[in-house]
Amino acid sequence: MLLLNRANKVLGITTISEGGLSGTVTDVRLIYQYAIKGNASGIIVAHNHPSGNQNPSESDLKITQKIKEAGNLLDIQLLDHIIITPEMDLYRSLADEGQL
Repeated sequence: MLLLNRANKVLGITTISEGGLSGTVTDVRLIYQYAIKGNASGIIVAHNHPSGNQNPSESDLKITQKIKEAGNLLDIQLLDHIIITPEMDLYRSLADEGQL
């Protein structure tokens, strides 16, 4: 996760969760704990799909919505959720896709 100020300057980078072979648990409270402690005005979250499939899963879309809704309450904007793959040029930005 990237922590950003109002000018979108990076304040910090942190790891929220590390998963196993088939998934991980993402706790929205931990995301915003780091964001609040880091005085962030906005955040960008990212995770990987080792399979190479850059399409968001249903659970990816659900957690994105939960993160966005929590951020709205705290006035900390979710700017993007990026899915990266082992191929460095293959990624999916949910903001670019209009899925935020």
